[in-house]
Amino acid sequence: MKKLMIIAGILLIGLLTACTEEDQSNEEEQERVAPVEIAEATEGDLVVESSLFGRTAPNSMTPIMLQNPGEIDVLEVEDGDMVEEDDLIATILTPAGKQNVYAAKDGKIVNLEAEEGAMVSNSDPLAMIADMDTMKLQFNVTADMLSHIEKGDTFTAIINGTEYEAEVSKVGQMPNDTGLYAVEASVDNEEGDIVTGVVAQMNVPVSRVENTILVPTAAIVDESDETFVYIVTDDQAVKTTVTIKETQSEQTAIEGDIAEGDQIVVNGQLLLSDGTKVDIIEESGE
Repeated sequence: MKKLMIIAGILLIGLLTACTEEDQSNEEEQERVAPVEIAEATEGDLVVESSLFGRTAPNSMTPIMLQNPGEIDVLEVEDGDMVEEDDLIATILTPAGKQNVYAAKDGKIVNLEAEEGAMVSNSDPLAMIADMDTMKLQFNVTADMLSHIEKGDTFTAIINGTEYEAEVSKVGQMPNDTGLYAVEASVDNEEGDIVTGVVAQMNVPVSRVENTILVPTAAIVDESDETFVYIVTDDQAVKTTVTIKETQSEQTAIEGDIAEGDQIVVNGQLLLSDGTKVDIIEESGE
């Protein structure tokens, strides 16, 4: 009889201990607070852009031609010099006498390889004058992309990290050997910051989602075929299922039980589950 009472007492103590530990675990779970960063949901239009990549080139290239072949007596410029219209470029000794060669327009001297004393022909240019005040951006695009571009359109171009306004000056109507279409745009380069042959990126809008709820793309969580965000309500994370309408890098257009001004978690989602207490440590834009 005593043994039974002892065994019963041990079981009771074990049960009470287990209940106490479970209560403590639940209490600790309820008291856990996750640090998060948030941003507000907004309402507006989302413009989806596609980026084209090409190269810069002078707006025009004007050849410097000689009337007669001969020997360079005096060369007034070097490759890379800037000249103005009617500047003296060179004096050539020809069978017909001395010939002065002048710049036909403003620009930069390029492709000048001859030196004083060298014999030069009148069949090939002595050099070229490149118009660098305006630069061409040259792209090759697909037929689908061509449908979004018209001559005279203006788009944002990025060259060496700087944004420029680019105006489309040429839209090819026939594909080249690769099946792509040539597109050219021009940007102002009066400051001379753009050089020839560098990569240019031009962003072309291809679609627009109007009057939609926008959230930072960083807030979107994809898990087990479910897409959701966490809304902060009364210092708690509320898991909210959403449907993505369109995404453009930093912003995503969504549908769901979300309104303009709702606080959306953009950092710290991995620590959350529905109902987790949160501590807002930073709000995006502050």
